[in-house]
Amino acid sequence: MKKQWIKWTAVIGLGLLLFACNTLNKSVFTETVAAINEAAFNQTIDGKPVTLYTLTNKNGMGMKVTNFGARVVALCVPDSDGKPVDVVLGYNTLDEYVNQPENFLGAAIGRYGNRIGSAQFSIDETVYELTINEGNNQLHGGPKGFFDVVWNAQQLSPSEIEFTYVSVDGEEGYPGNLSVTMVYELTPENGFKITYQATTDKTTVCNLTHHSYFNLSGEGSETINDHILTIRAYGFTPVDSTLIPTGRIAPVNGTAFDFNQPVAIGARVNEEDQQLAYGAGYDHNWVLNKESKGIELVASFYSPISKIKMDILTDQPGLQFYGGNFIDGTLIGKSGKAYKHRSAVCLETQHFPDSPNKANFPSTVLKPNQTYSHTCEYRFSVE
Repeated sequence: MKKQWIKWTAVIGLGLLLFACNTLNKSVFTETVAAINEAAFNQTIDGKPVTLYTLTNKNGMGMKVTNFGARVVALCVPDSDGKPVDVVLGYNTLDEYVNQPENFLGAAIGRYGNRIGSAQFSIDETVYELTINEGNNQLHGGPKGFFDVVWNAQQLSPSEIEFTYVSVDGEEGYPGNLSVTMVYELTPENGFKITYQATTDKTTVCNLTHHSYFNLSGEGSETINDHILTIRAYGFTPVDSTLIPTGRIAPVNGTAFDFNQPVAIGARVNEEDQQLAYGAGYDHNWVLNKESKGIELVASFYSPISKIKMDILTDQPGLQFYGGNFIDGTLIGKSGKAYKHRSAVCLETQHFPDSPNKANFPSTVLKPNQTYSHTCEYRFSVE
């Protein structure tokens, strides 16, 4: 009887310890995310109220997101010691996002993620002229893309928020009224999951994506060249000097663009390669090895310092890997540290750049009787 009592006492004690540790972790994560002052985001833009929202999951993973550009301001995940690490770049105030929208930090991107050459395309012999914001091209939907508008927001649960926006016919040059719904969710598996849907009343093009800058060693860490990247892709889309795809799909085998086996990002980024020269490093679209049209694991990203791993799952055919080549130390982030050259990466699930002008690329045309859908999940763990 005494042995049994000791056994049950140990079991109960262990359970209470695990509960206390879990509660502590939740508290620590919540405090880390809550350090950003919500009052600095409470403003009105274009007659619409802007708010900072907090999301948490049952594991204590935490996120701050604002409905200005549906931007992720902070995303805290546990490292190998269970300590919270904010893994995305961002600012402490709304004013910084408003005054520097073209950096796209943490933003929703649309109507068309990535670049459209000469800022124009045709549908049924009608030419649509788009707004220009990068040379002669349009980047990420134009100067007033989805990153620079106030979304309607509704928090559905402690771990889930829904954003909606109607892009009116002619906005940034695009045809049709496009109604967009996005849901951000922190999943029980420590994933940041994004679910997109869009409909139109006129034939148009649509390619939505997400633009968080990740550093798994922690926001403000100096480099991502030591991070290990894997991309399951058989090819990539080479670009010209303005970063518009040539239309060719080139094999990655034997090149600096082959990440089918885990490779440090900095291992080959400075090789003599015309494509690397055009992008000042990696800023290209990978053609993924997809076995189906469903959601699959397509890439992994790992920090040898924090031991945090981020798996990327999607149903999209492409992944834009941007290596932070144009970050130059002039941006000061949440922790007061300067964001240095190649101190973060973007891994954007998407259709291919300039698809409206490339007949051999997967189509991005959306018709009134269709629904655009797209799922992306950034799932975190430690190894």
